Amino acid sequence: MASVALSLLDGSAGEPSCAQFERWLNAALAATGQPHSEPQELTIQIVDDAASAELNQHYRGKPGATNVLSFPFSAPTPQPLPILGDLAICAPLVAREAAAQGKTAESHWAHLAIHGLLHLCGYDHIDDRDAETMERLEQQIMAELGYPDPYQTTPDRV
Repeated sequence: MASVALSLLDGSAGEPSCAQFERWLNAALAATGQPHSEPQELTIQIVDDAASAELNQHYRGKPGATNVLSFPFSAPTPQPLPILGDLAICAPLVAREAAAQGKTAESHWAHLAIHGLLHLCGYDHIDDRDAETMERLEQQIMAELGYPDPYQTTPDRV
Protein backbone atom coordinates (compact mmCIF):
# COMPACT_ATOMS: atom_id res chain seq x y z
CA MET A 1 0.00 0.00 0.00
CA ALA A 2 1.22 3.49 -0.85
CA SER A 3 1.93 5.82 2.04
CA VAL A 4 3.51 9.18 2.74
CA ALA A 5 6.23 9.91 5.31
CA LEU A 6 5.75 13.60 6.06
CA SER A 7 8.03 16.34 7.36
CA LEU A 8 6.08 19.44 8.38
CA LEU A 9 8.05 22.67 8.62
CA ASP A 10 6.92 25.82 10.41
CA GLY A 11 3.48 24.56 11.42
CA SER A 12 1.74 26.46 14.20
CA ALA A 13 -1.50 26.51 16.13
CA GLY A 14 -4.61 26.55 13.96
CA GLU A 15 -2.98 24.66 11.12
CA PRO A 16 -3.50 20.96 10.42
CA SER A 17 -1.51 18.38 12.34
CA CYS A 18 0.92 15.93 10.75
CA ALA A 19 -1.70 13.22 11.32
CA GLN A 20 -4.31 15.18 9.35
CA PHE A 21 -1.90 15.86 6.49
CA GLU A 22 -0.85 12.21 6.40
CA ARG A 23 -4.48 11.06 6.23
CA TRP A 24 -5.22 13.39 3.31
CA LEU A 25 -1.98 12.70 1.46
CA ASN A 26 -2.16 8.92 1.88
CA ALA A 27 -5.70 8.95 0.45
CA ALA A 28 -4.50 11.02 -2.50
CA LEU A 29 -1.46 8.84 -3.12
CA ALA A 30 -3.59 5.69 -3.03
CA ALA A 31 -6.06 7.25 -5.49
CA THR A 32 -3.32 7.88 -8.05
CA GLY A 33 -2.88 4.12 -8.43
CA GLN A 34 0.87 4.55 -8.66
CA PRO A 35 2.59 1.52 -7.13
CA HIS A 36 4.99 2.28 -4.29
CA SER A 37 6.70 -0.43 -2.30
CA GLU A 38 7.88 1.91 0.44
CA PRO A 39 6.60 5.15 1.99
CA GLN A 40 7.09 8.22 -0.17
CA GLU A 41 8.73 11.20 1.50
CA LEU A 42 7.21 14.66 1.32
CA THR A 43 7.97 17.95 3.04
CA ILE A 44 5.32 20.60 3.64
CA GLN A 45 6.40 24.11 4.55
CA ILE A 46 3.74 26.43 5.92
CA VAL A 47 4.55 29.94 4.70
CA ASP A 48 3.21 33.48 5.00
CA ASP A 49 2.09 35.76 2.16
CA ALA A 50 5.54 37.29 1.63
CA ALA A 51 7.33 33.94 1.39
CA SER A 52 4.66 32.55 -0.93
CA ALA A 53 4.91 35.61 -3.18
CA GLU A 54 8.69 35.31 -3.28
CA LEU A 55 8.54 31.60 -4.20
CA ASN A 56 5.80 32.20 -6.77
CA GLN A 57 7.81 34.98 -8.44
CA HIS A 58 11.10 33.08 -8.35
CA TYR A 59 9.86 29.68 -9.57
CA ARG A 60 6.81 30.55 -11.68
CA GLY A 61 7.48 34.14 -12.70
CA LYS A 62 4.12 35.19 -11.25
CA PRO A 63 3.55 38.05 -8.80
CA GLY A 64 1.77 37.66 -5.48
CA ALA A 65 1.10 34.87 -3.04
CA THR A 66 -0.52 31.61 -4.14
CA ASN A 67 -2.23 28.99 -1.99
CA VAL A 68 0.01 25.98 -2.75
CA LEU A 69 3.22 25.46 -4.67
CA SER A 70 4.52 22.01 -5.61
CA PHE A 71 8.16 21.17 -6.14
CA PRO A 72 8.59 17.64 -7.51
CA PHE A 73 11.80 15.87 -6.56
CA SER A 74 14.15 14.96 -9.36
CA ALA A 75 16.69 12.29 -8.41
CA PRO A 76 20.29 13.05 -9.38
CA THR A 77 20.85 9.32 -9.81
CA PRO A 78 19.29 6.85 -12.22
CA GLN A 79 17.85 4.84 -9.32
CA PRO A 80 14.43 6.02 -8.18
CA LEU A 81 14.27 7.37 -4.64
CA PRO A 82 11.15 7.38 -2.43
CA ILE A 83 10.90 11.18 -2.41
CA LEU A 84 7.88 12.94 -3.89
CA GLY A 85 9.05 16.50 -3.28
CA ASP A 86 7.99 19.59 -1.38
CA LEU A 87 4.84 21.63 -0.94
CA ALA A 88 4.68 25.25 0.24
CA ILE A 89 1.23 26.18 1.53
CA CYS A 90 0.38 29.80 2.35
CA ALA A 91 -1.54 29.71 5.64
CA PRO A 92 -2.98 33.26 5.54
CA LEU A 93 -4.21 32.77 1.97
CA VAL A 94 -5.77 29.40 2.85
CA ALA A 95 -7.73 31.12 5.64
CA ARG A 96 -8.86 33.99 3.41
CA GLU A 97 -9.90 31.68 0.56
CA ALA A 98 -11.81 29.33 2.86
CA ALA A 99 -13.76 32.25 4.31
CA ALA A 100 -14.44 33.83 0.92
CA GLN A 101 -15.55 30.51 -0.59
CA GLY A 102 -17.77 29.50 2.35
CA LYS A 103 -15.63 26.44 3.18
CA THR A 104 -14.27 25.19 6.45
CA ALA A 105 -10.56 25.82 6.90
CA GLU A 106 -10.02 22.07 7.39
CA SER A 107 -11.71 21.22 4.11
CA HIS A 108 -9.68 23.82 2.23
CA TRP A 109 -6.40 22.65 3.81
CA ALA A 110 -7.27 19.07 2.82
CA HIS A 111 -8.04 20.11 -0.75
CA LEU A 112 -4.82 22.09 -1.17
CA ALA A 113 -2.68 19.30 0.28
CA ILE A 114 -4.33 16.81 -2.09
CA HIS A 115 -4.03 19.22 -5.02
CA GLY A 116 -0.33 19.73 -4.31
CA LEU A 117 0.36 16.01 -3.98
CA LEU A 118 -1.34 15.31 -7.30
CA HIS A 119 0.99 17.84 -8.92
CA LEU A 120 3.95 15.97 -7.37
CA CYS A 121 2.58 12.79 -8.96
CA GLY A 122 2.48 14.37 -12.41
CA TYR A 123 -1.10 15.66 -12.62
CA ASP A 124 -1.68 19.14 -13.98
CA HIS A 125 -4.43 21.50 -15.09
CA ILE A 126 -2.79 23.44 -17.90
CA ASP A 127 -5.25 22.29 -20.55
CA ASP A 128 -8.98 21.63 -20.13
CA ARG A 129 -8.78 17.83 -20.47
CA ASP A 130 -6.02 17.51 -17.86
CA ALA A 131 -7.85 19.96 -15.57
CA GLU A 132 -11.02 17.89 -15.78
CA THR A 133 -9.12 14.69 -14.96
CA MET A 134 -7.34 16.28 -12.01
CA GLU A 135 -10.47 17.96 -10.64
CA ARG A 136 -12.48 14.73 -10.88
CA LEU A 137 -9.78 12.90 -8.91
CA GLU A 138 -9.69 15.67 -6.29
CA GLN A 139 -13.47 15.50 -5.93
CA GLN A 140 -13.31 11.71 -5.54
CA ILE A 141 -10.58 11.85 -2.88
CA MET A 142 -12.34 14.63 -0.95
CA ALA A 143 -15.61 12.67 -1.01
CA GLU A 144 -13.87 9.51 0.22
CA LEU A 145 -12.48 11.57 3.11
CA GLY A 146 -15.94 12.93 3.93
CA TYR A 147 -15.43 16.47 2.62
CA PRO A 148 -17.67 18.37 0.20
CA ASP A 149 -16.81 19.02 -3.44
CA PRO A 150 -13.94 21.54 -3.32
CA TYR A 151 -15.12 23.19 -6.53
CA GLN A 152 -18.55 24.08 -5.16
CA THR A 153 -18.24 27.39 -3.32
CA THR A 154 -20.55 29.67 -1.40
CA PRO A 155 -19.36 33.29 -1.59
CA ASP A 156 -19.35 35.38 1.57
CA ARG A 157 -22.45 37.39 2.33
CA VAL A 158 -21.70 41.08 2.11
